[in-house]
Amino acid sequence: MGFMALHAWLGTGNLAEAERELERIMANANAPENVCVGAAEVYLASAGPEAARKVLVALAARCRAGGAAAAVRVVTTVVDGGIGSPGRARAIGELVSDERVVALFDGPANTSHRGAMHTLLWNCGFEHFNAKNYDTCADLFETSMLYLSREEGSRARRAQCLRVLAVCYLALQRLDRAHEFVNEADKVEHNAHCAFMKIKIHLQKNDEDEAIKQIKTMMGCIDFNPTFLMLTTHEAIACKAVRVAVASLTFLLGLYSAGKPMPEREVTVLRTLIELLRREQGTEDEILKYSRRAKLRMSDLGAEGFFGNGPGGARELNWFASNSWNMGRKVAKEQKYDLSAEFFELAAEFFGAASNDEGDGNRPTLCKALIMSVTSMLEAEELNNSPLSDCDVKKGVDMLSRAGKLLPSIWPSGSVASDQAEANDFLFLHTFYSYQLLDRMDTSAHPQQLQLVKNFASSKACTPSHLLKLGKTASEGTPPNLLVAEFSLKASIKTALASHSPNYRVISAALRNLACLAGLQDLSGSKSDAVYDVYRQAYQILVGLRDGEYPCEEGQWLAVTAWNKSYLARRLNQASVGIKWMKMGLDLSRHVESMKQYTADMEQCLEYFQKLFHSEAGEHALLGKNPDECSQQEGAPSTSMSGSMSQPVLV
Repeated sequence: MGFMALHAWLGTGNLAEAERELERIMANANAPENVCVGAAEVYLASAGPEAARKVLVALAARCRAGGAAAAVRVVTTVVDGGIGSPGRARAIGELVSDERVVALFDGPANTSHRGAMHTLLWNCGFEHFNAKNYDTCADLFETSMLYLSREEGSRARRAQCLRVLAVCYLALQRLDRAHEFVNEADKVEHNAHCAFMKIKIHLQKNDEDEAIKQIKTMMGCIDFNPTFLMLTTHEAIACKAVRVAVASLTFLLGLYSAGKPMPEREVTVLRTLIELLRREQGTEDEILKYSRRAKLRMSDLGAEGFFGNGPGGARELNWFASNSWNMGRKVAKEQKYDLSAEFFELAAEFFGAASNDEGDGNRPTLCKALIMSVTSMLEAEELNNSPLSDCDVKKGVDMLSRAGKLLPSIWPSGSVASDQAEANDFLFLHTFYSYQLLDRMDTSAHPQQLQLVKNFASSKACTPSHLLKLGKTASEGTPPNLLVAEFSLKASIKTALASHSPNYRVISAALRNLACLAGLQDLSGSKSDAVYDVYRQAYQILVGLRDGEYPCEEGQWLAVTAWNKSYLARRLNQASVGIKWMKMGLDLSRHVESMKQYTADMEQCLEYFQKLFHSEAGEHALLGKNPDECSQQEGAPSTSMSGSMSQPVLV
């Protein structure tokens, strides 16, 4: 009758009378427990979850044997009414955390009901977790643990709850609280999941050293697998902890072995690792280390075996090739030539693997990489003052020989000036460094060097500047290759003069070097008039030029050195030669603006010396002697400039 009366009051909407009727039912000792539970469910369906706490406490006091089952049924009814709002979810948490309600589930007879209540609360918490209501779901997860026993069988479930609570507080940025929960979980069940959670917390705290230590701990867990390292890498990248991400990938690379299943392909791990290292300063050595590993694995497994086949594999291979090329250029600009030599060599290996018998679009870059590798080797030798070993010289010769076969591929198909200039430069570099490596051999290589330079001089890539540099290098060799030096310098002057707008700075430098070279040959007695011929050619070039068109300092050098040679000739009792050089110095001075202030004194000195020479010549003619064979008389005038013009200094 009470149950029917309860229904009637609820039907009329009179909740107050319905509540009083429910209280009478609960107070009736003769009312079966299932009737009490049914009445409570009917009442809560209309009254809502706000009344649940009072009803559930009444049930706890009324029901003895079936109290746990009744509580589960009541809470299920409340949950079915909706828990979407944080307020209602919090009310449920407060409801089931009451000590009197929890006490209903004591004893082994209530194990299944305890599990049902835990699952019910867990699912509620998970719903709010998905909705990112982390405060609410943390309360529900923590409350659900009241319905877990502390027996051995519940250890895994308890550890899971603690880890999930750590995730919730981590999401709320309550890092210390999250750390407490994950430490508790680790005590209950030590595994890789706990270690990974600690890594996440350390990353949020920006404690990279502790995060790296925890990675090592995680790898020692019995349930560890390489996937955890990939997850750690993603977390570290998200937190911009590059050092931790690099450490994680480094550990992961150490786990690769033949036939072992891994969460990611080795080439992808290497590429990601190199990309991360590029974000940091001073990591060129590490990048080179892992680029070498990629090249070694390519050699072991083959290009397709390591990089993969199809377009994806081609993209991976081209990435490593391009990265090695770019790194080579970067460190070369920083004058780290030892590193750039290896990077360019690796680039050549990768581009070579990407080429189909060196017959596709990678050929130009392959050729350039080979040349740049040798260039860096020789630059490093000069910078470090450390001679190349015979093995390195042989390797350089082999690389340039291989590049020589590919040189035609670097010529641009279009007529873009910048592309053409770059191609010219690479052909020159190939010639220049081939010459230098041949110079490491004995003098029997001199004919090869001459032919090499002649071949370059006949190419379209040749410029006067290139020939000037080749000439200077040949003249400064140990020993110098005079034939190559003379040919290059003369060709430089000829080529420059033949152009529409001659570069007189190049011409003047070539003339100076050629004059010094001719002087060297004069001392050896091979060419007596070689030096004078150079000065005469310089004079012919100067005649007719506008002021300033020929470099002033170079013109002054020509005039001064020509005049000074007359003094040396006079000291050697070669008066006619001295007059010849004085005339040359005077003629050159008339065409050099900075020397015109001295021409009057020079003319006076020349006139005086000519008179003296002719006077002496007459006397010696009477005696039947050549004046150049006679010693200079004591008190004879010097041919050096005196008075207003002191003896010039070489510039």
